[in-house]
Amino acid sequence: MLTIKSSNVTVMVKNMDDSIRFYESIGLKLRQRWENNYAMMEAADIVLGLHPSSESIPPSSQVSIGFMVEKIAEAKMHLDGVHLSYKAEEGKSGSYLHLRDPDGTYLYFVEPKWR
Repeated sequence: MLTIKSSNVTVMVKNMDDSIRFYESIGLKLRQRWENNYAMMEAADIVLGLHPSSESIPPSSQVSIGFMVEKIAEAKMHLDGVHLSYKAEEGKSGSYLHLRDPDGTYLYFVEPKWR
């Protein structure tokens, strides 16, 4: 059986400096950067999720990246503090804050209902 030691999701970006600043502003840390060729941003465990598409998020090469949090209120205060716009939503599986990175990649913070 194959053992995967680590994983990552690669997001295609237009401007490396702007994207690094954005991801740092929402709590990720720069792990390593190879000039403007590639950068690794890290957070706690990364999980690849599969989700049905919808009219608001059509099927394509789009990716949605989620960050699980203990308290959605803390994520909201953080985003308000760095002046990022988001959309709050209560869903069947938790409380969400939806936003996009500088290149339009869908991101969300979620306080899941399951524990």
